[in-house]
Amino acid sequence: MEICFLMSDFSFAHVFFTGIPLLPIAMKSIARQVAFLMSGLLFLTTVYAALNTVVPLWLKQHEFSTSLIGVASATFFVGNLVGTLVAGRIISGIGYGMSYLGASLLCVLTTLCLIPVDHIVAWLGVRFVGGISCALVWVIVESALLRLGTGKSRGKLLAAYMAVYYTATVIAQLLITALPESQQMASLWLAGIGALALIPMLGLKFDPPEALRPMAVIWAMLVRKRPRLSILGSVSSGILLGTIYGIMPLFLAHQGFSKSWVGYWMALLVAAGIVGQWPLGRLGEVRGRFFVLKLQSLLIVFACMLLVLDVGLAGALLLLGCAGFSLYPVTLALGCDRLPKDYLVPMNQTLLLSFTIGTLVGPLCTSFLMDHIADFMMPLCLAGVALFYWSLLVFHEMRHNHVVVASLFKKL
Repeated sequence: MEICFLMSDFSFAHVFFTGIPLLPIAMKSIARQVAFLMSGLLFLTTVYAALNTVVPLWLKQHEFSTSLIGVASATFFVGNLVGTLVAGRIISGIGYGMSYLGASLLCVLTTLCLIPVDHIVAWLGVRFVGGISCALVWVIVESALLRLGTGKSRGKLLAAYMAVYYTATVIAQLLITALPESQQMASLWLAGIGALALIPMLGLKFDPPEALRPMAVIWAMLVRKRPRLSILGSVSSGILLGTIYGIMPLFLAHQGFSKSWVGYWMALLVAAGIVGQWPLGRLGEVRGRFFVLKLQSLLIVFACMLLVLDVGLAGALLLLGCAGFSLYPVTLALGCDRLPKDYLVPMNQTLLLSFTIGTLVGPLCTSFLMDHIADFMMPLCLAGVALFYWSLLVFHEMRHNHVVVASLFKKL
């Protein structure tokens, strides 16, 4: 059943803010479920994104080394990996609604636990559990949207999902400038915002979940030839975004910016990511996704070189956000191209796992190199990852063209 509010690119905003008055009665239930899912996602992502920025700054105030700060950031992404692996069993056991509620409560509780934390082991434990709750929210919302949508509407539902996600991230960066200086009071504020996510969840009503596919199906996706470039792109995207969220605030702080200015720069970075979503997605439909991925990779390299040379910070962050934040959606679309319908959800979970592995590797490696060499190693590492992925794309196209030309000569 097609969802009417997906007829235009901007209709989701109409649904979200106006209570869906234009839908036929038979379709209001589906649209209402989407609105409830997105409302909860908005509040929860605001909390996660704010913590990803302020936790490195709080750790710096506690005089922890850059390497330890990187380990703390990576621990959050280890939690993401664990949460992604266990999400399927949790959803199949207690359903979408209770899983979403439990993940939200876990987010609130872990944020409150930051109030008394001062030892590094406690920081690692709290961030690990917070990462699990974050991954549960991702898998629950994405899987629920895939179930609610049809073949034609899934793309727009996922686009709306990414728009809400990045909008919440921008709100979080701007919110940082208004947070109290005290770690205890700021944690309390953020826990209150997370608690607001519980309100729309009272209206969620899903059918009992079907038995989920075993992990063997995900392994099958890993060994298929066609999705490999998408999987490598997801890993690259994870390295990029994990480093941006976990280490970029520290990089900016080392440049002498205050907490408020770090929030402004991070907001600019994510806002550029929102702006880049639609034009790059549209360009992928016209010129092909391989062309867009190569363009994004080169833009990331150029932006990182500007950061290394300390030239044009605003322009570098705009380019990095525009190209970097839209890398994962393009790789997701590439991975799902021409896949059978039964493989969409396993492919989505496989790419999310690949992305999570990248978010784990990125902060660990870049923070270690920053601590032992210099701060410029962070953008240099990101440029190296983007350049490596660009070379893989070029090699794949050259190999494909060689096969096509050879087959033509055989026919002659």
